Amino acid sequence: MSPHPFPMRREQGDAAPGVRAEVAALRARPTADVVIIGGGINGIATFRDLALQGVDVVLVERDDFVSGASSASSHMIHGGIRYLENGEFRLVRESVEERNSLIRIAPHYVKPLETTVPIFSAFSGILSAPLRFLTHRQGRPTERGAVLIKAGLTIYDAFSRDGGSVPRHRFHRRARSLAELPDLNPDVKYTATYYDASMHDPERLALDVLFDGLAAGRSARAVNHMPAVGLDAEGVRVRDALTGEEFAIAAPVIVNTSGPWTDLTNEDLGRRSDFMGGTKGSHIVLDHPELLAATSGREIFFEHEDGRIVLIYPLKGRVMVGTTDLEHDMREPAICTEEEVDYFFELVAHVFPGITVDRSQIVYRFSGVRPLPKHDDTQPGFVSRDYRIERSDAPARPGTTVLSLVGGKWTTFRALAEHLSGEVLDLLGRDRVRSTKGLAIGGGARYPSTEDARRVWLVTHGEEVGRERAEQLLERYGTRAEDLLAETDSAEDLPLVNHAAYSRGEIEWLVRNEHVVHLADLVFRRTSIAFTGTASVPLLEELAGLAGGVLGWDAARRGAEVRATREVLAERHGVTLAQPEAALAG
Repeated sequence: MSPHPFPMRREQGDAAPGVRAEVAALRARPTADVVIIGGGINGIATFRDLALQGVDVVLVERDDFVSGASSASSHMIHGGIRYLENGEFRLVRESVEERNSLIRIAPHYVKPLETTVPIFSAFSGILSAPLRFLTHRQGRPTERGAVLIKAGLTIYDAFSRDGGSVPRHRFHRRARSLAELPDLNPDVKYTATYYDASMHDPERLALDVLFDGLAAGRSARAVNHMPAVGLDAEGVRVRDALTGEEFAIAAPVIVNTSGPWTDLTNEDLGRRSDFMGGTKGSHIVLDHPELLAATSGREIFFEHEDGRIVLIYPLKGRVMVGTTDLEHDMREPAICTEEEVDYFFELVAHVFPGITVDRSQIVYRFSGVRPLPKHDDTQPGFVSRDYRIERSDAPARPGTTVLSLVGGKWTTFRALAEHLSGEVLDLLGRDRVRSTKGLAIGGGARYPSTEDARRVWLVTHGEEVGRERAEQLLERYGTRAEDLLAETDSAEDLPLVNHAAYSRGEIEWLVRNEHVVHLADLVFRRTSIAFTGTASVPLLEELAGLAGGVLGWDAARRGAEVRATREVLAERHGVTLAQPEAALAG
C-alpha cells in the first residue's frame, strides 16, 4: 500500500504542471499494445526495450517508480559467485557478462568494486558444497573455507575474461591481510579479494532507464502512483492515486513485473497464482568514521556460519551493513526489525572486533523483499536467483495474454528485459528492430571515461558553476547534468539553506523533469537525502516549498507532504526527526 495519506482530490486549477500530464494523455488514449504492471527495474527495463522497438507500451506503477524491491537492494551489480555452488553456471555467466557491460554502458552509476572476503578456516564447507552441487540437497549451512573460495574465484575469473573490465582475484595469508586491513579480526587465516561492481544510486540508474524508454517515442507512456486494481472486458483498470479516478487501458498483452507482489497482482487480474516465495532482506546505514576507515574503501563480503551473506559496504561517506534472508508475507510491510539490527552488530563485531557500533550511529535502515520463486522447504539462501516467465490467459478479457515474471535481479535486468520483450514481440507478431546490448544508459552516454576526457568536460561545464560543482553534478547525473545546467540559471541558483550539497535550481529541475508527485519521491529516490541520514524538518519544509512552487501545492498540501514523509521515515526507516524548538515554541 502507498505510505501517503492520500488520495487527495485536486480542485480545478490545482493541476501539477507537466507531472500528471501523462495521466491526461493516457486517459485520452487508453489503448496500447502492451500494459506493464510494476515500475521496478525489470518492468522499467522491459518498458525501455519495447519502446525502442516502436511498440505502443504503457507502464503503470502503484507507488513511485523504483519504490519497492528495487529500491531495497544491496547496491551491488554482481555475478553471484555463490550460485556456482548450486550449479547455476548459466546465471553466473550471464550475470558476469551483464556486470561487465553495465560498467561500460552506465559508468556514471556502475563502477568496479573491490571486495574482500575474510576467511577463518582452510577446509570448511569442502564436503557439503560438492554434495549440494551434485544432489541439490541443502545440508547444514556452514562458512566457506579457503579451498572452496579459491576454487570458486578461479571459475569466476574465467567467466570475467572480456578484455579487463575488472582485475582478477588475489589471495593473501594472515600477515598480508592484516597489513592491508589492520582492524580485521586477528583470527583471520586468509583474505580473498576480487572485483564485482558498485551501484551507488540504484534508483537513479532505474530512472535513467525509464527516461530512455520515454525518449524512444510518443508511443511509450509511463505513470507512477497509478495502481492497477483489476481487469474487466474493457481492459486493465487503473486508479489515479491522487484523484481516485478509475479507467481501463485496453491491450492484448499484459506484463506483470510487480516483483514479490506478482501473485497479488494476478489475483487482482482475476487469476490466482502461486509463483512467488520472496524473502526479506534488511540493511542499516551507519554514520561511523572509524568503521568507514577500517574498510579501506572496500566492501567486506563473506558468508556467515548460518549460511547468510554478510556485507559491510562503504557508500556515500556512510557504511551500509546487511543483509538478512527471512521468509515474509507480502501482505505485510517489510521493516528492518530490532532483532536484525542486533544480528548486524554481531557481524560487525565478528569482522572488526575492536570497533564498537551502537544504535545511535544508525542514520537509516531499510528492508525489501526479493522476488524469489516459491521454494517450499528450501532454505532461503539456497533458492535460485534465476528467472522464468509464466504465460496465462486473462479470464475477464478473452484474447488477452498475461506474462508473469518470476524472479530476476538487478544485475541481469537488461538481458532479462530483452528476453521478456522478445516473448511480447512474438505474441504481437513483430520483429526486434534494435538490441539494447552495448547501448549506453541515460547519463552514461558520452560519459568522460578517461582522465583527459573528464578534465575537458569539467573545464567546459564548470565555467559558470565552478569545477567542484560541475564534478558533483557529473557524479550525480552523468552527462544528464548537461541538461540540468542548460535549464538552470547558474547566476541565480543558490544552495539549499538546509543542505548545501543541493541547490534550489537543481531541486526544481528534478521536480519538473522526473515525475515527482510527492515529497517522499524527492527525498527517497531522486536524491540521497534519506539514505545518508541528512533529512531534517527544516529541510523537508524547504523542499516542500520548492516542489510546491513547481507543482502548485498550497500551504495545506505542503504541510501534508512534510507530515507524510516524516511518517514514512519513522515507520519504515527508523528515522524520527525532532521538531525544531522554534516550531514547537510557535
